[in-house]
Amino acid sequence: MNLRQILLVLKREYITRLKSKAFILTTILIPLGMAAFIGIMVAIALWDTDTQRNIAIVDETGVLYERLEKLDAERYQNSTSTPIDTLRAQVINENIDGFIVFREQNIESDTNSELVYGGTGGIQFLSSLRDDVREVIRQERLERANVSDEVKQIYESRPGLDSRKLTEEGVETEDNVGLLTGIGMAMGILIFGIVTGYGGLLTRSVIEEKTNRIIEIITSSVKPIDLLCGKIAGVAGLAVTQVAIWVAAGLGLSAVAGPVASMMMQSQIENVEAAEETAQAFDPSMFEMPSIEPSLIVLFFIFLILGFLIYSTMFAAIGSAADSETDTQQFMFPVMVPIFIAYFLLFRVMEAPDTSLAVVSSLIPLFTPIIMITRVAITDVPFWEIALSIVLMGLTFWGLLWLSAKIYSVGILNYGKSANFKELLKWIRQG
Repeated sequence: MNLRQILLVLKREYITRLKSKAFILTTILIPLGMAAFIGIMVAIALWDTDTQRNIAIVDETGVLYERLEKLDAERYQNSTSTPIDTLRAQVINENIDGFIVFREQNIESDTNSELVYGGTGGIQFLSSLRDDVREVIRQERLERANVSDEVKQIYESRPGLDSRKLTEEGVETEDNVGLLTGIGMAMGILIFGIVTGYGGLLTRSVIEEKTNRIIEIITSSVKPIDLLCGKIAGVAGLAVTQVAIWVAAGLGLSAVAGPVASMMMQSQIENVEAAEETAQAFDPSMFEMPSIEPSLIVLFFIFLILGFLIYSTMFAAIGSAADSETDTQQFMFPVMVPIFIAYFLLFRVMEAPDTSLAVVSSLIPLFTPIIMITRVAITDVPFWEIALSIVLMGLTFWGLLWLSAKIYSVGILNYGKSANFKELLKWIRQG
């Protein structure tokens, strides 16, 4: 290999695509999309979407309506003396949204009460009705059982469980496993997107140079192996640059989103009557960037780069073996299968990052970029597993680079038709 020629190709590939409109637009639009997404989330959380609904109550027990009235006097209306047929007509005419009939067996046994309604309101509406009915019946049962107020308080209490993480140094720290799980999954999905997106870009780049016969001029002064390494390194650098910009933009947006959301929240609370309920429904801290170990960021870029290098060798070989993007489909399937397997394994690993499946799959080089970073974010992965996965990925890259270089050296000068798998094996022997 000629390092000087590799660097020349790298520089040309990197600078040319860095200045392209597509790169500039995607680099700018993604952070803007993130900002718009956060803004929409805040707006949805603060938007008053609660439509007042009227539910008629036929209370044959004589005690449940009073309890429902205390929960929500605007929603529930006493219609005990109204005939059922009249209530049905009111539901049909949309004068009321529905009605519930309470009988003694609903309190004395586990017989469910029934709601008759027009079908509108959605899951949240039905869930709130079930919660209210369950609450008032439970209160009445406790009252009839003559239990003390202390027992009632114990019954209504909901003890939780706070978790603390104990480090190897014996220090207790806050446990953010839920948050870190989301971060790990996001990192895995981001690597998946970068590998497939930029891999496709590399394939199109090779096909474009090949069909325009530019490759004949380039190969007259640059060896195919140097050209391949330079193109891969240039596109990899481009991917890292774009991801770094996105990460920086994400950190900046998260730093701003929390205070802005807090101000909007405070303004909303001052303008609504149910301030306490609104505060519980929306937590501005959800937009604050959590503290992330620098080592996690470093490992993310290591796995991103190594993962891209592994798959880019195969994407480049595919481009050299085809005369058009349509012809690449027959070769894409065996390359994309491990990527999608790793993507689906990601969700299983996210739930149980320490199982044998998670450990083994994270050490398979074609799966490692997506799986290992997710495990590292969620749980304490032994150093030897991380080191072994990096070594295996490095060895896999060199092996695939050797094979791809043989295909590339023959394929880039092969015009007229796309190769098949039999011809690829022949090229490997000739290369």
